[in-house]
Amino acid sequence: MIDIINQMNIQQLEYLIAVDKYKHFGNAAQACFITQPTLSAMIQKFEDELEVKIFDRTTHPIRTTDVGIQIIAEAKKVIDSINELKNKASLLNNVLAGKLNLGIIPTVSGFILPSEIFDFLKIHTKIQLQVKEMTTDNIIKALKTGELDAGIISTPYAASNEFYHDHLFNEELMLYTSEAGAEKEDSFVVPEEIDVQKVWLLEEGNCLRTQFENICELRENSMKPKNLEFVASNINTLIQMVDKLGGVSILPELAVEQLSEEQKEKVKRFRAPFPYREISLIYYKPTYKQKILDELKSFISAAVDHKLNFGKSPKDYVAIKPQ
Repeated sequence: MIDIINQMNIQQLEYLIAVDKYKHFGNAAQACFITQPTLSAMIQKFEDELEVKIFDRTTHPIRTTDVGIQIIAEAKKVIDSINELKNKASLLNNVLAGKLNLGIIPTVSGFILPSEIFDFLKIHTKIQLQVKEMTTDNIIKALKTGELDAGIISTPYAASNEFYHDHLFNEELMLYTSEAGAEKEDSFVVPEEIDVQKVWLLEEGNCLRTQFENICELRENSMKPKNLEFVASNINTLIQMVDKLGGVSILPELAVEQLSEEQKEKVKRFRAPFPYREISLIYYKPTYKQKILDELKSFISAAVDHKLNFGKSPKDYVAIKPQ
């Protein structure tokens, strides 16, 4: 048994986990940055060494055998232990380093990824960050399966109760309208004033859509051409629809700084109390990546704080739940 263990290496375990995840040798090889023949040969060697069949190659997609499921579960434990050992060594050397898989909801990623997160990585060059845009439900699922280490979502969210939450920031929810150049006294809107027939919304399941519906009891608008089936998955698309076809949509405050000066004239605030959403970092705890998460949380919170209205008068705001 000792001889077998000596012949194994960490890469083989990582290849096993990748094939189990993708159920495809070609996709797993691409994710591991090696050729498919090399990956296949390494896994075959591993199976020969253990004298077990981990994958059934006759099925499409590839099936992990009952024995293979147990082997891969142990492989994940080994990889986790190795990563924890590396992280502890980095902490002892007072170096922030390691891998972090992070999921971010699309209505947040576009406004903190090119700025705050990129700046964070410029400072902490030994951190390897993999970021995926995902819906909240998919982030929750990926955290449970171990695909993600952490997620950035709008909270409170019922399905996230089993995770730890680190509050990042509170962000005002605003209106983006086709009526440019409004007078100062007309720049505030009450929900009852919104024409529900002129509202553009994100796709079903998006928490920002749900928050907008909760504010105004809205539904999809009737301004789109009758021969158009339209489902928006990001805020920039909604902005373009308002610019081209008119109407109204919701806009998180961080999105405003990316607008042109002409577009900023189309932004209106609701009348106080202003609606806002809470954005949090969620994860399981304890985790050997805690130091990275703590630093990321502190960096984003500090960097975003000066851009937002909420901190100036929090008593004038009311939270809108994403569910």
